[in-house]
Amino acid sequence: MSGTKDQLDDIFDTFLHRPKLFIDREVLRPDYVPDHLPHREEQIRQIAKILVPVLDKTRGSNIFIYGKTGTGKTAVVKYVLNRLIRRSHEIGALVEDCYVNCRIVGTAYRVLLRLGESIDVKIPFTGLATGEAFNRFEEALDHKGILLLVVLDEIDALVKIYGDNLIYELTRVNETLSRGKVSIICISNDLLFKDLLDPRVLSSLGEEEVVFIPYTAPELKDILLERAKISFHDGVLTDGALNLCSALAAAEHGDARRALDLLRVAGELTEREGQDKIKEEHVRQAQKKIEEDRVVLVLKTLPIHTKLVLCSIFLMSRSQVKNAITGDVYEVYSELCNQLGLETLTQRRISGLINELDITGILNARVVSLGRYGRTKKIRLAITNNIINDAFADDPWTNKVLDYSPKCLSKK
Repeated sequence: MSGTKDQLDDIFDTFLHRPKLFIDREVLRPDYVPDHLPHREEQIRQIAKILVPVLDKTRGSNIFIYGKTGTGKTAVVKYVLNRLIRRSHEIGALVEDCYVNCRIVGTAYRVLLRLGESIDVKIPFTGLATGEAFNRFEEALDHKGILLLVVLDEIDALVKIYGDNLIYELTRVNETLSRGKVSIICISNDLLFKDLLDPRVLSSLGEEEVVFIPYTAPELKDILLERAKISFHDGVLTDGALNLCSALAAAEHGDARRALDLLRVAGELTEREGQDKIKEEHVRQAQKKIEEDRVVLVLKTLPIHTKLVLCSIFLMSRSQVKNAITGDVYEVYSELCNQLGLETLTQRRISGLINELDITGILNARVVSLGRYGRTKKIRLAITNNIINDAFADDPWTNKVLDYSPKCLSKK
């Protein structure tokens, strides 16, 4: 135990006496809203002009905002709303905002919980019908006379699972309110999201549209340079590292979030090595680490049966089965389902899940001919076993089978 304690003291002492690279690393987080947003001045003006009537106690138009991930949509909306709410309070206007990330919140009912919280209305966590919860929110909003700006970020994640009923109700709520008002700002990364909406919802929601195009490499460099000035001490970031971060992120559809993550992780890796300058090799290391972290996040959010398919291939790989075929995977998968007390899907459905994993790059599935026996897929993992372990070790289902030895494999 004393050896472990000494090692920890060494880690703590090294950290405390290392070269100081960061002034404030939170500046490089995606949820940080800076005082200046380079290359988004036009979008800021557009959104501000649409929403400014609230200062005169008049509801502005609903706004539909779309663009690819990392193009500044959320940051711009939060920036404008922060300034707008501050000004409304200065002049005594009853304007409030409520930001909801629909992918995190998850359900329509929980969206209503957040809307209620924003105007100090208590809606129980469970036990109410969605319609009753909406009625409580609507009555309180009207009673208080609040003009509420509702931001539904990643709205496509909610609509694809639960439909557009909640959005429809929100777009029609102003018809029944006498004092309170609602303006909706929907943000989506899916450029085809509008195709999912009922025409009645679309006509009410899409009163104004704002499109965010991807950043170019020079624009990303400007963004990183501004953040670096307040995040790092002088002389820490080399030009090579800055240029590489910008170029890598621009190659991935102009994603500023990606660029900021690369820069932050590169700084943290440099710091751990005890070095005093962030160089290109640190950015390369950061890129590899972020890729692995991203895959782990994707794996953790897969449905349970897709996870069990991966676990089956993982167990086969561990048993030195290098190129599994669909039938063998299904046999192992069925055994795992039996161990967990789950009902198995059909082999045809499992073949479809394998195709989906192949498209995402998690698996390599190659169709081969077996002559008169037909065709099958030869399947192998495109990620390391360590990544599978990292993603599934804490899962309440998959952690029970990661060390399992399938009986069907021992017979082969």
